[in-house]
Amino acid sequence: MTNYTFDEIHQQPAMWRKELKALLAAKAEVSAFMHKYLTPDTDVVLTGAGTSAFIGDALLPVMRGMWRNVRSVPTTDLITHSEYLLDKERSLLLVSFARSGNSPESVGAVNLANKLCKNVAHVYITCNKNGKLALQAEGKDNILLLLLPEETDDKSLAMTSSFSTMLLTCLMLGHIDTLEQDADEIEKTAKNAEAVISEYEEKLKGIGERPFERGVFLGSGALKGIAEECHLKLQELTDGAVVCKFDSFLGFRHGPKAVVNDKSLVVYLMTDKEYVQRYERDLVKQVDANNNPVAQVIVIAGNAPELPGVKVDLVVKMPFGPKENDFYGIVPYVLVGQLLGFYASKAHGLNPDAPSVSGNIHRVVEGVTIYE
Repeated sequence: MTNYTFDEIHQQPAMWRKELKALLAAKAEVSAFMHKYLTPDTDVVLTGAGTSAFIGDALLPVMRGMWRNVRSVPTTDLITHSEYLLDKERSLLLVSFARSGNSPESVGAVNLANKLCKNVAHVYITCNKNGKLALQAEGKDNILLLLLPEETDDKSLAMTSSFSTMLLTCLMLGHIDTLEQDADEIEKTAKNAEAVISEYEEKLKGIGERPFERGVFLGSGALKGIAEECHLKLQELTDGAVVCKFDSFLGFRHGPKAVVNDKSLVVYLMTDKEYVQRYERDLVKQVDANNNPVAQVIVIAGNAPELPGVKVDLVVKMPFGPKENDFYGIVPYVLVGQLLGFYASKAHGLNPDAPSVSGNIHRVVEGVTIYE
């Protein structure tokens, strides 16, 4: 049995440092492209399929502070409803996230945008130099190819280092003109990830091995997008034996909270912003009062929240900041979902590198025909 998933989870801090160096080396070219094609009137669409789409969902709340007209739209929606989702008369910058660059929807969405919109530019953030997207970029002035370190082209079924490095790359792209000034914050982000692994992996392993049947991941703002990715990691790595949901803290009250029972694992990805955390604490207390016992993991950068009387199995602290976890600091949160998924997969007798015994899911999606 190979150990791709284990290695790919653990290599992430090194990949982030490697990608920072690569972007700094290419800064002049990247900055020139962005200044040419990103104007105040440009529509920016962050797109991908599955985990790659979740990157856009996590980025959207923070990228709005840098790119005015930005949206997150999965390629799976663009393929079927592009006439509603793309404005043919406006300039478009399509930012495509793709581990392999070979998914039919990824290539199809690019082709649709080129066909439907008058003025289109592309940013390809991908991990595979031999993928269709990467090869398509050659010699095209209106395409910026950001090819990530080769190691991020995860060999395992589940995307781990590919997700986090693509996410971080787009965050750095948003600050490309001042990226040198962000180097310390990116280093803190890598150290936070290393702290999660060194200090909490064994404890997360113990929780992942518990006999729970449902997983719930909650986050606010950008952390809701991270919760979305965490829920998929646990579900796909257990081949659906653990059925998972994600939501915002406030949204969870409006019906989805019915899923919580005594066979549930609830993971709270909590912000350090006091105003927002008030709502989060209220929800945690309510879930605890209505459902006991429930395995609960609290994830927070900085100081743990005051939760008197609430049963908490594990508090994961990220000691190196930044305190406002709505920018680079959101990235290490995903390690909690990845590690839980990895150890839950093994506990269910599965191979985390290829957990889909049924064959329902594949590393690159199969069976999709793109129609004219």
